[in-house]
Amino acid sequence: MKTIHMMVLKSFLPVLVGTVVFFVLVWQLMDIFGNIVRYLTKDVSLEDIGIIALYYIPKCVIYSLPIGLLFSITFTLGNFYMNNELISIYGSGISLYRLIIPFFIVGILLCFFMFFFEEKVAIPSFKLKNQIYKRVLDMPEPYSNHNVAVKAADNKIVYQASFYNDKLKTLTGVTILERDEEGNLLSRIEAESAEWKDTNWVLKNCTVYSWDDTNDHFKEESLPEIDSEKFSEKPGVFQKLTRNIDEMEYTDAYDWIISLKKAGRPYQGALSEFYKKFSFALTPLIVILVSCSIGGLLKKNVLLLSLFLSICIIVVYYVTQMLAMTLANFGYIHPFWGAWSAFFLFAGLGIFFLKLART
Repeated sequence: MKTIHMMVLKSFLPVLVGTVVFFVLVWQLMDIFGNIVRYLTKDVSLEDIGIIALYYIPKCVIYSLPIGLLFSITFTLGNFYMNNELISIYGSGISLYRLIIPFFIVGILLCFFMFFFEEKVAIPSFKLKNQIYKRVLDMPEPYSNHNVAVKAADNKIVYQASFYNDKLKTLTGVTILERDEEGNLLSRIEAESAEWKDTNWVLKNCTVYSWDDTNDHFKEESLPEIDSEKFSEKPGVFQKLTRNIDEMEYTDAYDWIISLKKAGRPYQGALSEFYKKFSFALTPLIVILVSCSIGGLLKKNVLLLSLFLSICIIVVYYVTQMLAMTLANFGYIHPFWGAWSAFFLFAGLGIFFLKLART
């Protein structure tokens, strides 16, 4: 049995390495030719293009491993079947489930590798790649924001502004609600504008609505300016959300999601991306289940059919995941299911077809 497993690994691993290298080159060419017009317009040097491509390699490896694993297993089993080696293996009493044990061992190792390699290598390099890309193309980050709403950390103050100007650190069309610990409204402030001064916001041309002495009616008061330290939410919380979960390690991503929740800002999309970090790392297991169930069906044109089926399956998997993520971003499903629904669906299909596979 050990000899059979060694034969499987010797046939499988070189194909896996070669396929990953091939798809890394494909990803690189897609990125370069997808931006070639921008590079030529901005007269970007070959050195800068080479540096961008270099920093993109670790991310390309992560992208290429699932499809490389799918192709290499399908191709290996298809070759065994084409050469009648599977018939000999099954005839000697070795089932398909025992034959594919090396694939699962490699797959489990790749799950750990993908997670930690992405966290420690791919994410920092991808972040550097994007920074250099934006620098050479002169693409500043747009931090100003429209129709922004923010809650203070203690949930007692809620800000709403029609526009935040990041360059001037000002708010326009400001509404501030003050609440007690039970969430009851204490006052409402309408301000024409607000300007950040060192430690707090200074409100201009204000109208304050607060309870009268009897707490039965609101009274109205006009003030030219309100300068209070209780309005101390930093300008950064009003900025447009430009941070990318793909550029954060999971600990930073978790802290970012917590800060979004506390500020009362949309966090479903970020939480879905956070969960996807873990579901994506387990993709090799899905790939192995699917590829082992179809690999033994190929007897002719193994190379072309393996490549075709691998691309089709990966496309369907990622489209399914993309649709689920979109539903999660709009709040139709929980962010957890946005990241994991495709995984569980294809895991179920993989197990089902593996049971039906020729053994």
